[in-house]
Amino acid sequence: MTPAPKKTAAGLFFGGLLPVIAFTLIEEYYGIIPGLIAGMIFGLGEIIWELYRHKKVQKITWIGNGMLLGLGAISLISSEGIWFKLQPALMEGAFAIVLWGSLIVKKPLLVYLAEQQGQQFPEIIKSRMAGITFRTGVFFAIHAVLATWAALEWSTTNWALLKGLGLTVSFILYLVIEAVLLRRIVLKQRSE
Repeated sequence: MTPAPKKTAAGLFFGGLLPVIAFTLIEEYYGIIPGLIAGMIFGLGEIIWELYRHKKVQKITWIGNGMLLGLGAISLISSEGIWFKLQPALMEGAFAIVLWGSLIVKKPLLVYLAEQQGQQFPEIIKSRMAGITFRTGVFFAIHAVLATWAALEWSTTNWALLKGLGLTVSFILYLVIEAVLLRRIVLKQRSE
């Protein structure tokens, strides 16, 4: 069974949130090593839950939680939580590169993902998707820099807020702005 587009989008933004919450709470009260172990257990739990629930694990879950487990292991070895905290920044940076790379091959990732879900864009919107894809890459690149700064300099609680709430709210606001601008362009071209 293929996950619905809404489930895939929700997985992108909310996936990995339980490990962050577990890490943050346990680290605050019991220290870095128990926090890392808790975060890694919840990361593995997300993979197992998705496999149980959907009989398949989405690629984004494998990548995100795989990185979380790998960086968590490095953090355990070094006894520093910084590697674990860098996972969101690395994911966002990689996503920015993938978005920009899709433009180089002349197949904007956002169009490709929509088509994979059976959606078709009107030509007027499809012609604007390269610009939206580029700007979305810029959004994720900026957020990756902010997430790196948060991992290095912010408290664990503030870092977790940026990872969970900050990314979600800022991306929703960004999408609303893109939608309003795209709607204006479409209405203007239809009236001409």
